[in-house]
Amino acid sequence: MSQNNNIVSIQIPENPLEQILKQGAQQLLAQAVEAELILLLEQYQDDKVEGVQRVVRNGYQPERTIQTGLGDIPVKVPKVRDRKKEGVKFNSSLIPPYLKKTKNIEELISWLYLRGISTGDMQPALAPIFGNEAKGLS
Repeated sequence: MSQNNNIVSIQIPENPLEQILKQGAQQLLAQAVEAELILLLEQYQDDKVEGVQRVVRNGYQPERTIQTGLGDIPVKVPKVRDRKKEGVKFNSSLIPPYLKKTKNIEELISWLYLRGISTGDMQPALAPIFGNEAKGLS
């Protein structure tokens, strides 16, 4: 604590059950996205360019988080490279580009607003549900 600051940060330990649920959701989501990628790669499995596979894995997009009912879940979406440069890309149907929060979170925010909670009171109302992850919701 500095001399000019009298605010003390309180660290609340995360519930072990919530940790297990988040880890399970993260692993299940990663497996489902991986299965989607395998389906795409199988579509182009017989298509070769100069004797090598046309569409191949090419790492991952930068890790991002998605706000869910369980809290923030980190996700990594794989990328592919099209050696013919004809624009074959991998877009997961589960994690579309620019997805920041799940649909049920967006519906919850709308419902709270309709029930009379003003936009200024939204974060304190969501904090008991999402904890510190409620900061980005509006």
